[in-house]
Amino acid sequence: MPFSRPQILVRRLAASAALILSSITLLAADEQAAPVMSQMGVAKAIVAAFDTIFAGPHASMRAVHGQGVLCEGIFTAAASAKSLSRATHFQGTAVPIVVRFSNFASIPTRADGDPGSSPRGMAIKFILPDGEDTDIVAHSYNGFPVSTPEDFLSFLKAVGAKDPQLLASFLATHTAAKTFIEAPKPAPLSYATEAFYGVNAFRFINAHGIEQYGRYRIEPVAGQAHLSASEAALRAPDYLSQDLSERLKVAPVEFRLLLQLPAPGDPILDGSATWAEDRPVLEIGTLTLRTLAPPGSQQPQFFTPLNLVSGIASSGDPLLVARTRAYRISLERRSNSAVARD
Repeated sequence: MPFSRPQILVRRLAASAALILSSITLLAADEQAAPVMSQMGVAKAIVAAFDTIFAGPHASMRAVHGQGVLCEGIFTAAASAKSLSRATHFQGTAVPIVVRFSNFASIPTRADGDPGSSPRGMAIKFILPDGEDTDIVAHSYNGFPVSTPEDFLSFLKAVGAKDPQLLASFLATHTAAKTFIEAPKPAPLSYATEAFYGVNAFRFINAHGIEQYGRYRIEPVAGQAHLSASEAALRAPDYLSQDLSERLKVAPVEFRLLLQLPAPGDPILDGSATWAEDRPVLEIGTLTLRTLAPPGSQQPQFFTPLNLVSGIASSGDPLLVARTRAYRISLERRSNSAVARD
């Protein structure tokens, strides 16, 4: 069924408020059980390390993936999705979605075509009919530099250090981080022509209690297309948001939501270890983006990988908790800023 913009906005704001409260409660309980260097302390240090890299914090701007554009649309599950998970949005009825595309760097003046704007981000919020919502947070690189929150903090400190030898030393002992740094990350022709990958695995449970691990993949129906460095340098500073606006005036933008399944022995708790391309991939559904969200509506949005619903559970990957804590810290900080910035 079609959803009007007022319906989507009301549901989105109500769901976001509920999510913030539940996230604070859940993470506070988790902190009490944490025996290490206040794991919240690690998350705070991660946010501070991003500030060092991006010369922040910048007023009301996310600590990372600060520049973005927000869209609205619907998600329609594939017929096979319900056999994977009992989650409400996998049962076949179309649900509203809010999708945020973003550049990596949180520097207000960083152009879309700048190499530091990659990898790109795609965050999806599914607005469910019972008042709940659930999220997917993905980026345009298949993998992650490290496997633990502590190593991620060390990696960011090395990247932000003035001494290049510190980064070289870190990369010499962390293969995945070296691969991440050296991998080509070309600017997309459009957000509508970029593929995105979930960093961490999740556990999916169907109506019969059968469980299956998997990692999200999001592929553009229009196909992937990128620019050379020289082509990207000639584009307008905000060419990606301009392009998306123009595309949506003509037709919806669509993505296929997929799930890559592991083979026996594939690492489940290590987001830095990608699974081989010959692993099975299931079609979960279609994301159909129809319009840009109203100006100013990005500010209250909170996307986190641990905003889950019945039928989808954490894999236990420690980075999931660290990422959620860091996003919460960033949310609280920008919410307290006097100047709003999308």
